[in-house]
Amino acid sequence: MLNTWEAVYFDHDLPTLGRLVDVAARVGVERFVLDDGWFRGRRDDRTSLGDWSVDPDVWPDGLHPWPGGSPTPACELGLWVEPEMVSRDSDLARAHPDWVLGRTDALEWRHQRVLDLANPGAWAHVHDALAALLREYPIGFLKWDHNRDLLVPGAHRQTLALYRMLDALRAQFPAVEIESCASGGARIDLGIADRVDRFWASDTNDPLERQEIHRWTSLLVPPEHLGAHLGDARAHTTGRTSDLGFRLATSLFGHAGIEWDLTRADDDEIAAVTRWAAAYRRLRGLLHGGTVVRADVADPALAVHGVVAADTTEAVVALVALAAPQAALPAPALVPGLDSRRTYRVEHLDLGAGAPLTVGDAHPRWWDDALAGRPVLVPGRVLTDVGLARPLLAPQQACVLHLTAVDAPTQG
Repeated sequence: MLNTWEAVYFDHDLPTLGRLVDVAARVGVERFVLDDGWFRGRRDDRTSLGDWSVDPDVWPDGLHPWPGGSPTPACELGLWVEPEMVSRDSDLARAHPDWVLGRTDALEWRHQRVLDLANPGAWAHVHDALAALLREYPIGFLKWDHNRDLLVPGAHRQTLALYRMLDALRAQFPAVEIESCASGGARIDLGIADRVDRFWASDTNDPLERQEIHRWTSLLVPPEHLGAHLGDARAHTTGRTSDLGFRLATSLFGHAGIEWDLTRADDDEIAAVTRWAAAYRRLRGLLHGGTVVRADVADPALAVHGVVAADTTEAVVALVALAAPQAALPAPALVPGLDSRRTYRVEHLDLGAGAPLTVGDAHPRWWDDALAGRPVLVPGRVLTDVGLARPLLAPQQACVLHLTAVDAPTQG
C-alpha cells in the first residue's frame, strides 16, 4: 500500500495526487490510502475533526473520480479517519459541545479533544458518517487513528463504545480492512487485535528506529499485522538520513507499504522500489505465513532476524548492522529455525539497491560468491550451530538472504 501522509501531508492537490497514483501503480502498489486532509475544512491539524464528509473544495466530485480513475482490485482506495476525536473548531463541536469530554479549559494535544462515544448520540453520529462513506465509495481500508491519550473520565466506557462501533462496522462491511493507528503504536493490545487487520507500530519510518520497534512488537504481533513502510531518505520524525537499501530491507519484513512522495524519486530509485515490491509480493506467503526467528547476538550493534517456512524448506533472513560492531571481526551469524539435517542454498536477495555498503574488502568467500551469483550451499547444522561468517557491513546497513533447501532431511 501507499499512504499519502509523508508524501503530501495536508496538501490534497488533485494533479499532485494523480501523478502519485500513476507512479504508485507503476511500482506495483495495490492499495492507495488518502491520509489526513480529505474531509471538509481540513487544511491543517487545528480544525474539522468530527466533520466526516468529503471536502467539496478539494474534491468537487467527491471521491468517485479519485486520482487514476475508479479503484480496481489492483489498486483499491483506503481512507484515514480519527473517529474518537473532535476539533474544538468543528461543526460537530459547535453543534454538540456536550459530546466533548473533559473540562473546556483542559490541555489539548494536536488541537483536539475526545468525543464521548459512550453518548448514544455521538456514537450514532460517527457510525452513520463512516457507514455513509463506506456505502458511497469503494473504500477497502480504514486507517483508524487516535492521536491523544484518553486522560478523561470514563475512559473504559469509551473503549467499550469503540469496540461496539468496530464490531458494528465490521458486521456491515465485512470486506473492509481496518488498521489500528494510535499516535503510532499506543493502541496495540489483545482487545483491539480481535477487531482490526493491521497495526501501525510507530509514526517514525526511520529504519534504524524501526529495526528496534519491530524487534519487540513482533513478540506479540505477527508480521502480516505489522505495518512497515518505506519512507523518504530523510526521516520525517528524526531527521536521520538512511540509504535506500537499508530502508528497503527493513520494510520488507511486515505488512509492507510506502510513505514517500515517489514523484520526487529518480529513475534508479523507482526501479529499486519496483524490484522490492515485486520481491515482497513473490515472498509474501512466506513472510506472512512462516515462523518469525531472531538469533541471540551478544553485540547490541548487530542483529539477525527472519522468517522460516513451516516445513523449513525456505527462509528469508536479514543480517543487520545497527551501528559499528564491538569487534573488528564479529562473531558468525546463527540462523535459528532451520532444519539441521538439510542443506540450503544461500542467495543474496537484491531488493533493487544492490549490495549494502561494507567496510573494507576482506569479506567471507560465501558473500563474494553470493554477490557474484555463484552457488553457495551450506549444511543446515552449520547455519544453526556454527553460523555464517558475517560480511563486514557498514553501520545502518542490512543484507537480506534467501535460503532454500536443496534436499530432504537426512536421517539420524
